[in-house]
Amino acid sequence: MKHVDEAKINALLEIKTTEKEVVDILEKTKQLKRLSLEESAKLLSVEEPDLLQKIYAVASYVKNTIYGKRVVLFVPLYISNFCANSCVYCGFASSDKLTVRKKLTFDEIKEQTRVLLKRGHKRILMVAGDMGQSKENIDYYVGAVKAIYSADYKGNKVRRVNVNVAPMSVENFKKLKEAGIGTYQIFQETYHETTYRNLHVAGAKIDPDNRLDAIDNAFRAGIDDIGIGPLLELYKSNFEILAMLMHIEYLEKTYGLGPHTISVPRIEPAPGSDYASKPEYPITDEEFKKIVSILRLSVPYTGIIMSTRETAELRDILVNLGVSQISAESKVTPGGYEENSVHNDKLERQFSVNDQRSLNEIVKSLLLQGFIPSFCAACYRKNRTGENFMDLAKPGEIKRICDINALVTLKEFLEDFAIPEVKELGYKLIEEHKATLDNTSTNILEKFFSDIDNGVRDEYV
Repeated sequence: MKHVDEAKINALLEIKTTEKEVVDILEKTKQLKRLSLEESAKLLSVEEPDLLQKIYAVASYVKNTIYGKRVVLFVPLYISNFCANSCVYCGFASSDKLTVRKKLTFDEIKEQTRVLLKRGHKRILMVAGDMGQSKENIDYYVGAVKAIYSADYKGNKVRRVNVNVAPMSVENFKKLKEAGIGTYQIFQETYHETTYRNLHVAGAKIDPDNRLDAIDNAFRAGIDDIGIGPLLELYKSNFEILAMLMHIEYLEKTYGLGPHTISVPRIEPAPGSDYASKPEYPITDEEFKKIVSILRLSVPYTGIIMSTRETAELRDILVNLGVSQISAESKVTPGGYEENSVHNDKLERQFSVNDQRSLNEIVKSLLLQGFIPSFCAACYRKNRTGENFMDLAKPGEIKRICDINALVTLKEFLEDFAIPEVKELGYKLIEEHKATLDNTSTNILEKFFSDIDNGVRDEYV
């Protein structure tokens, strides 16, 4: 598999470390410095509870230093579950004859988006099964993005569409970019080649390098916000993390920057898949906490995404250990957000969802922990992506900008969509955070807040 040296990774996995080495590495991470593969491997080898607690504490410090107390919220929108591939762990597998297939029309996509806008969402991840690289399919993706952006609910519109679709050519990626997408997201699933080939048995996805090439093609097309990640529990988790970090090193060397986000989903039961219900390499919650924390330390400026695959209780813990973006009230089937749904979710979904909370409930949970729920998409629209984002992130300037924008989007949500209890909690938190801002930021914020009170929406710095 390209960019992955399995022999080197296996050698790194044999490394043992001392308490002093761990403490020294953690001191380095407090300076927000990128870790080497060997340093990451040493942290992954830690099993002592006291040392793990130190790792968690420093991961929380690094996350809050770079991102502040913000947690970005988004929602996935599945537009099609047709798929040409057969992956043994997936509910969309082409070999699964029980799955009810559906491809939303542009009008249906627009209506689904309107339902999400009505609930308060502003950021959408558009997801589709792999329908191939034909002109018809890229035209469908582009049309779907435009349909999402065109939806409106009382003046509220989607501010950012990220996309998770199959690999495509540079030419087709350029068409997606022209449609106005934010991040292009694609998961390698597993970086272990033998495992990869055993689990992907039909379709273009049988070639692991095809998915790796997709990220290169996206960069070459000018998309500089890329999201990657393994599907954990398909193979040994420590191997997957080091392999992904090795892949990131290749991207940084080749393109000058790595991924904008990393996702770390664990496998969940899926319709028609016995494999998904009994993963071969299960990860405990404690091991999962360690993985998330070490990723935050290894690549400090990269966003970490946590999906609703995980339980509400665990997600509430992980936002303190490095997670900076979470999905909310996800439906993983096309048409799942119909207000009077008649579809059979059990036969259309890609996998099982554990966090069933509403957007208001998730916002409430974040507020109670002192986090600012953020619906901001300003960086994308201000061209603060790729290298431009890193130029602001590394000196810490992005935190000041994002704090303002997060508080503005929170006030918008409180005014337009929050239930009374959430509204009260939200305004209390806003007052607490205002007290921490400098005079310039406070003046900008007060101006925006006044505009919101007068009906203005979607202002940002």
